[in-house]
Amino acid sequence: MTSVSDRIENAEIQTLLPHRYPFLLIDAAEDYVAGQSIVGIKGVTANEPFFPGHFPGNPVMPGVLMIEAMAQAGAVLMYKTLGASPDSATVFFMGADRVRFRAPVRPGMMLRMPVTVTAARHGVFKFKGEVWADGKRAVQAEFSAKAIENI
Repeated sequence: MTSVSDRIENAEIQTLLPHRYPFLLIDAAEDYVAGQSIVGIKGVTANEPFFPGHFPGNPVMPGVLMIEAMAQAGAVLMYKTLGASPDSATVFFMGADRVRFRAPVRPGMMLRMPVTVTAARHGVFKFKGEVWADGKRAVQAEFSAKAIENI
């Protein structure tokens, strides 16, 4: 039997992920169901370090960073499901397939990133994910990650 937890706040995210500013790309998460799904949350601000160069006068969040944000939501799901922490194992992004960019993401938008496990075997999790920006689908992808014990 699975259970749904309440919101996962930033303080807990930082205990689960080894990432830190400027590369921590999720602020919170919600709708966590162990071994099944999670929704990552990110508020995109004008102060993001990539906006001055992408693109000057027309700020757009880089697509690869939206994929990374989805992967970080998946990593939170993995760490919680496996009962692991960055002290015991590292979740490594393995690849992305069927990536589609649908709409630009700009400063001021709120991102919701539903991520669903499609398979899990031998420490490898496969996911389907999307990035929704202010109610519009911005990105969709399939991706995978593996938890590897730290040396």
